[in-house]
Amino acid sequence: MEWKPNRADKKAIYKQITEYMERGISSGDFPPNSVLPSERALAKELGVNRSTVVAAYEELQSAGLVERKKGSGTRVSTDIWGISHRRIPNWSRYVEQGSFLPNLPLVQRIRKEAQGNDLINLASGELSSDLFPIHHFQRFLSQQQFNGNLGYDHPQGNLTLRETISSHVKTYKNIDASPSSILITSGAQQALHLIVQCLLKPGDAVAIEDPSYCFSLPLFQSAGLRTFLLPVDQHGINPNDLIALHRKHRIRMVFLNPTYQNPTGTILHPARRKQILELSSEFGIPIIEDDPYSLTSFTGGIGSTLKSMDDNGNILYVSSLSKIVASGLRIGWIIGPQPVIERLADAKQQVDFGHSVFPQWIAEQFLGSDQFHSHIHMLQDQLKQKRDLMISSLSEFLDNKVEFMIPEGGIHMWCKLNGPINEYQLLEEAIKKGVVFVPGSIFGSKKGYVRFTFGRGETNLIQEGILRFADALKSME
Repeated sequence: MEWKPNRADKKAIYKQITEYMERGISSGDFPPNSVLPSERALAKELGVNRSTVVAAYEELQSAGLVERKKGSGTRVSTDIWGISHRRIPNWSRYVEQGSFLPNLPLVQRIRKEAQGNDLINLASGELSSDLFPIHHFQRFLSQQQFNGNLGYDHPQGNLTLRETISSHVKTYKNIDASPSSILITSGAQQALHLIVQCLLKPGDAVAIEDPSYCFSLPLFQSAGLRTFLLPVDQHGINPNDLIALHRKHRIRMVFLNPTYQNPTGTILHPARRKQILELSSEFGIPIIEDDPYSLTSFTGGIGSTLKSMDDNGNILYVSSLSKIVASGLRIGWIIGPQPVIERLADAKQQVDFGHSVFPQWIAEQFLGSDQFHSHIHMLQDQLKQKRDLMISSLSEFLDNKVEFMIPEGGIHMWCKLNGPINEYQLLEEAIKKGVVFVPGSIFGSKKGYVRFTFGRGETNLIQEGILRFADALKSME
C-alpha cells in the first residue's frame, strides 16, 4: 500500500484511514466481498497502533461499507449499491464538516448543566421567572381579542409593532426611527447573525470587545471573519485601540455593547462615545450597538445610546425584550438605514418567511401599554436588590478572594479571582457543589475571572449559590 496517513494533518489518523478506505471501496480498488488487511497487518504497514485501525474499521462498519466477523476478518460489503442494502449516512462526518460551527464544548456543557433542576443557576444570561410580567400578560390576554392576520406578515415585521417600537425608542432612548427603518428579529442573536451573513464576507476584519459576549459566538468564525479584540477597562473600550487596529487590519465593522456591558457591567464613557462616533465617520466603519440592558438602570436615569447621538446613519442599533421582559418571547429589532434593513429583511424572509404572528401581537400589546412602564420600574428595583444581595454574599463568603466592580445596571457581576486558579476545574468543582457559573475566558483573553448572573438567580438562592461557589473554590486551595 503506497498511501500513508499524514501525521502533520490536524485530522485524526483513524479518520484519514477511514476516508482512504472509503475512497478505495467507492472506486473499486477494494471490490465487494474482498478481504481487507487484518487489523494487525494494516497497523504494521501504516505504522500506527492497532487500536487506530480498529476505530477506522468500526466507522466503516457503521456506514455499511464493510462486514466484520470474528475469525473471518473484515470484508467489503457485497451489496453496497444493491436494493437489499441501504447504506447508513456517515452522520458523524456530516456533523463535523458543516460550515456553521457549533458552540464551544464548554458553552454546551454549561447550558446542559444550567438546565438541571438541582443546580443553582448563576450562569444563564436571562431573567429569573419571578421577574417575568406574567400577571400583566394574563390580564391583557384575558381582556384583548386577537383579530390580526394569520398569513405571512410584512418582511420587516408587523407594522403596528414597528410603530410601537418607533414610539418606544423615542420615549425611552431618544432615538428617532421610522417604522420603515426597523426590522423585527428573533431576539438580538438573530439580528447579529443577519448582520454578519449579509453585510460581511469571509476574510473581513471585525473588532469586538475583550471581554465580550460576542467572543463566545461561533457565528464570526463560521462566516470566515477575522476578529480582533478591543480591551475593556472601567470606562469601556479605548478609541485609540480602535485607531491602532484599523491602521493595521482595516477594520470593516465594530461590535459594541456600550451600556452595562456583558460581562463587565461597564458603561462606555460619554467622551469615548463621542470619539467612537467621530472615528466611525472618519474611517467609514459601521458600528453595531447591542443594547439589551440600558432600561435596567438602577439609578433610573438612562444615558445616551450611540444611536441617539448618530447624525450620519453610521450605527446599526440592536435591542430586544429578552433581558427586560421575557427571553422566551424572542422579540428583538434592528434599527438602521432603510436599504440595509430591506437587505436584512430579505435574508430573514429566506430563513423563516417572517416572524411569528402571536409573539409580535403580545409584544405590541405589552410594549404599548401603561403596564410596561410599571414593569420596568419593578424590574429596576428587583434587579438592584438581587445585585446588592450578591455583593453582600461575595463579601461574606469570599472576602478577599475576589475583586469586582459594582454595576449600576444590567444582570451580570464580573469577578476577578485573587490568585492563580484553573477556571475549568473550578467549574467542575462548583457543579459538584450544586452551582453553575461562566468561566471568564469564554468571553475573551483575560484569565482568572468568572461571571455570575444575578438576574437569573432566584432571590432566595443567590446567597446559597455564592456559598456553594466559595466551597468549591476552597476545595481547590
